[in-house]
Amino acid sequence: MQLKATKTLAATVWPARAEAGVNALRAVLLALVGSALVAISAQIHVPMYPVPMTMQPFAVIVIGAAYGARLGFATLVLYIAEGALGLPVFAGMKGGAIHLSGPTAGYIFGFALAAGAVGWLAERGWDRNILSTIVAMTIGMALIYIPGVAWLAALIGTEKAIAAGMMPFLIGDAVKIALAALVLPGAWWLIGRARG
Repeated sequence: MQLKATKTLAATVWPARAEAGVNALRAVLLALVGSALVAISAQIHVPMYPVPMTMQPFAVIVIGAAYGARLGFATLVLYIAEGALGLPVFAGMKGGAIHLSGPTAGYIFGFALAAGAVGWLAERGWDRNILSTIVAMTIGMALIYIPGVAWLAALIGTEKAIAAGMMPFLIGDAVKIALAALVLPGAWWLIGRARG
C-alpha cells in the first residue's frame, strides 16, 4: 500500500487548474453531482424498520475514494444540508430537518465521516488494488455504522440497535464493499490502459 499522497480519480480525470475561480467551479460541480448520486442511491432501497437498506453506503464510499478527503467530506455535508433544507434526497424521497434527529440520523452524519476517511486513504493510493480497497471501504462502512448504531441505541437501546440497525445490513454492505473493490481499481486500470 502506498503511503505518499497520490491523485484521486476525480483529479486524474478532471485535473484542477491554476485559476482559483475555475477550481472553485469544478469543486462545486463535482459536489453537486456527487450529492445527486447519493440522493439517487437513497431511492434504491429495501424498506425495513427502523432503518431502510439503501445503496447510499456504496455511493458514499465510492464518492469519497473518487473525490478525496476534503471534497468527499464536503459533498456529503452538501447532501446533508440539502436534506435538512427539505429537498427529497433521503430514502423514500424524504427531506427535512426532522430526519436528522430520527432513527437514521447517525448513519446520515456518518456518511460525511466515511467519505472523508475513505478519501484520505484513496489520496494515499488505497483505491488502486482490490485488497487495499476492501480495507479502505470496510473502514468507511465502520464509520457509517458507529454513529448510526450509537444514535439508534440512544433511541431504542443497544441490543435492539445492533439487532435492527447493524446485523441485517452486514451481508448487503459486504457486497457493496466487494463491488467498490472491483469498480475503483478497475477504473484505475482503464485509465492506465487509456494512457497506454
